[in-house]
Amino acid sequence: MSSWRKDHLGASSSEPLKVIIIGNGPSGICLSYLLSGYTPYVKPDAVHPHPLLHRKLTEVPGVSILDQDLSYLSEGLEGRCESPVALLFDALLRPDTDFGGNMESVLMWKHQKERAIPHVVLGRNLPGGAWHSIEGSMVTLSQGQWMGLPDLQVKDWMRRKRRGLRNSRATAGDIAHYYRDYVTKKGLGHNFVSGAVVTAVEWGMPEPSGSEARNPRPLFQVSGFLTSKDQSQRPFSLCAHNVVLATGTSDSPARLGIPGETLPFVYHELSALEAATRAGTVTPASDPVLIIGAGLSAADAVLYARHYNIPVIHAFRRTVDDPGLVFNQLPKMLYPEYHKVHQMMREQSILSPSPYEGYRSLPEHRPLLFKEDHQAVFRDPKGLQKVFGVSLVLVLIGSHPDLSFLPGAGADLAVDPNQPLSAKRNPIDVEPFTYQSTQQEGLYAMGPLAGDNFVRFVQGGALAVASSLLRKEARKPP
Repeated sequence: MSSWRKDHLGASSSEPLKVIIIGNGPSGICLSYLLSGYTPYVKPDAVHPHPLLHRKLTEVPGVSILDQDLSYLSEGLEGRCESPVALLFDALLRPDTDFGGNMESVLMWKHQKERAIPHVVLGRNLPGGAWHSIEGSMVTLSQGQWMGLPDLQVKDWMRRKRRGLRNSRATAGDIAHYYRDYVTKKGLGHNFVSGAVVTAVEWGMPEPSGSEARNPRPLFQVSGFLTSKDQSQRPFSLCAHNVVLATGTSDSPARLGIPGETLPFVYHELSALEAATRAGTVTPASDPVLIIGAGLSAADAVLYARHYNIPVIHAFRRTVDDPGLVFNQLPKMLYPEYHKVHQMMREQSILSPSPYEGYRSLPEHRPLLFKEDHQAVFRDPKGLQKVFGVSLVLVLIGSHPDLSFLPGAGADLAVDPNQPLSAKRNPIDVEPFTYQSTQQEGLYAMGPLAGDNFVRFVQGGALAVASSLLRKEARKPP
C-alpha cells in the first residue's frame, strides 16, 4: 500500500489535490508518467521521415514537446486516427510504423522532478485496468509494438522476460504484466491506488480567497470506496482542482433488451464461458453455446469454444459480407484466426450441412427471447421464428462506458447530449489539443471516452492533458 493511500485516502480535510485520474489502464499510466516529471525532448541528431514535421521540430531545439504548440506540430499529419495530437505523439514514438518500418523514436526522455505535478490514479484493478480481466492467452488485436508505453518497448520487455510475440502480436496476459511492470520500473507506484471504486464526482466554484479571488477555479469532489484484500470497504472523499476521466469503455456490456436476458444462463462477458469450461458445466457433450455478435469479442468466444471442442451456435444481425464487419477491415496475413472465423460464418448457414463440425452460423437472425428451459427464439431473414436449445448464452455486442458517478451519467458532456454516450459514435466532447471538456473547466477525458480506441493512440491524449496541466501550473501566480 502506498504511503499516499495510507495517509490521505478518506482524509477529506486535506488540501485539494492538483489532479485525480480516474482509471488506471494505459491512458492513466501514460499520463501519470508525464505528470511525474518525465519530459520528452527531440534527440539532437534525429531526422524524422516526415519532412514538414522534421522542419518544425528543428525550429525550437532543446524545447520540450510538452512546451511546444501541439496544434502547430500536428498540422498536416495523417493516419489511422482522427485526433491530431494522437497522430503527432504516435509519429514521434513510432516514426515509420505505418510503412512497415521499425525506426527508433525521435524522442529522448529526461526525468525533471521539478516539473512533476502531484496526482493520484484511482483504479478498480491492478495497474493495467481492464487488461487484467481479459483471458490471458487471448492475442491482442494490435501489433505488440503498438501496445507499448513511452520509453519501454514491448519487444525489449518481452525479450528480458524470455517471452516472444506471436505473429507480431502479444497475449493479453503479457500486456497486463507489462503495464504492471511499467508502473514499477518507472517509479510511479506511489501515485496508484488499486481497489478504488469511484461512486460520485461533483463540482462547483470554491469560495474565492487570496489568488483564487482573482481567478477562481472549479473544485471537484471525488467520492467512493476502497476495497481491501479481505473484501471490506472503506469510504473516501477527495478534493482536486482537476479530474481526468480515463475509465475506458468496458465497464457496462451492451444488452439486447429482450425478455429472458437476465436469466442465469445468459451472460455478457467471455469470462463466463471460461468459468463454465473450467467448472465442467459446459463440455463437448453439452447443448451448444449460443454466441451473439459479429465483432472481435464474439470471434474470440468462437475461437475459445472451438479450442475446447464445445459446440457453438453463432448468431448475428448482419450479412456475412457486410463491409461494416470488422473482419473486412483486418489484413488476413496479420489476423489469420479472425479471418478463419469469418470464413466459418460465410461458408456455413442453417440451410446447409456444416463443413465445420460443432459450429452453426445464423446470419441475419435477430434474437427475440430466452426461455427458462434454455431455449433461444430467433426471427430469421424470412420473418420465421426458429428455436434452439442451448447450454449457455454469451451476448457480446459491444460495451458502453459506465459514467454513473457523474451528474446525469455524463450525458451533458457528450458531443451530442441527446444521444447515448459512445466511444465510437458519441464520445465526450473535448478540446482537440488539451482534451479538456468543452462543457466543464478542469474536467478532462482521454482514451476511448474521448474517441481514441487503441492503446497506440491514447498516449496522444495523455500528452495533450499533461501539456495543458503544465501550462496551468505555469500561469499560477506566485
